Amino acid sequence: MVPELVGKLTGLGYDVAVEPGAGRGALIDDEEYADAGATLDDQALETADLVVSVQPLATDAVRRLRRGAATVSFLPTGQEPDVVRDLRDCGITSFAMELVPRISRAQSMDALSSQALVAGYRCAIVAAGLLRRFFPLNMTAAGTVKPAQVVVLGAGVAGLQAIATAKRLGAVVKAYDVRAAAAEEIRSMGAVAIELELETLEGTGGYAREMTEDRAARQRDLLAPYIAAADALITTAAVPGRQAPMLVTTAMVEQMSPGSVVVDLASETGGNVEGSVAGEVVRIGNAQVWGGRNVPSQMPGPASRLYAQNVVNLVTLMTETSDDDGGARFAPDFEDEIVAGSCVTHDGTIRHEPTREAIEGPAPQTAPETAAVPIAQVDPEPASPTDPQLDLPFDQESDQ
Repeated sequence: MVPELVGKLTGLGYDVAVEPGAGRGALIDDEEYADAGATLDDQALETADLVVSVQPLATDAVRRLRRGAATVSFLPTGQEPDVVRDLRDCGITSFAMELVPRISRAQSMDALSSQALVAGYRCAIVAAGLLRRFFPLNMTAAGTVKPAQVVVLGAGVAGLQAIATAKRLGAVVKAYDVRAAAAEEIRSMGAVAIELELETLEGTGGYAREMTEDRAARQRDLLAPYIAAADALITTAAVPGRQAPMLVTTAMVEQMSPGSVVVDLASETGGNVEGSVAGEVVRIGNAQVWGGRNVPSQMPGPASRLYAQNVVNLVTLMTETSDDDGGARFAPDFEDEIVAGSCVTHDGTIRHEPTREAIEGPAPQTAPETAAVPIAQVDPEPASPTDPQLDLPFDQESDQ
């Protein structure tokens, strides 16, 4: 939460309590929250109806909540199964910001996109800082300094922001993405779209489909000369909840020139670059390889402001205001696809099906009830091999 948005929640009728020191990392003083109408209280968990945070609450904090309370935070269910179990067992309703559906109505609540914007900008700044040469073209009486050559892999929100920032810094930028629509978006940012004459991989929710190992190998072979010629390489390809695709091998990085830089935004989820380490700078061949770790937190001011607005918009969607006293009630409507899609646990159950299956196993199969069919309604003719109502292939050589 940031002070300027506290009024949005108090305006809905909520009483807002902020943990003392919560804004310190983003250079926000406690007094600013108090001036905005919040109270400072480090014992508010026991009575809270709703707790909002960036990371999921720790186990001891979850167990301090009253049964029936709700939480809104990032909640990587694949990496935090114990937290999900605690939320379920304590009867807490939890919502994961990364599960907000990627539909037009939910754009203002899309925290993945807002934080990717911050991370993409930061990637370009890191690359410019590590590279020991100018990004822009410089023409002087002493001679001409050529602009840096930057290659960006992945043209989602983070990639496009990295492209835009590198262009503003004056670099010559080329970029590649496996999705067909990305080429036009890359060009709209003033960069050159790398076209490899490979089939595109459109997935759901705006993400790319997973590629086969054969296609991945062909893609790496075709990208190798572009990477070898780059002064800086920025990789941003990732899908939430899945292993990041390995786009660049150690051998490809070793072909880069002395002093070159690689920035891997996906290091925390396996990395796009073989050998990158989250939170560290390692050397591969002649290149420095920077592995991103919690990159939005490296720019806490804008990251907090954008995330807080995402949270407030989601909370507003799930708020009912009383006409009698003007008070607010947190009342999520689970018929709403945004609410249902982002909910992980509710009323002692895990509602997010992939998470439930991962933690509790597949639901037991029950035999469907079949109604008795009067003999007069039975079709005496057997189904033909080309019957479009058959769900399974018809084995013409069997008696079945």
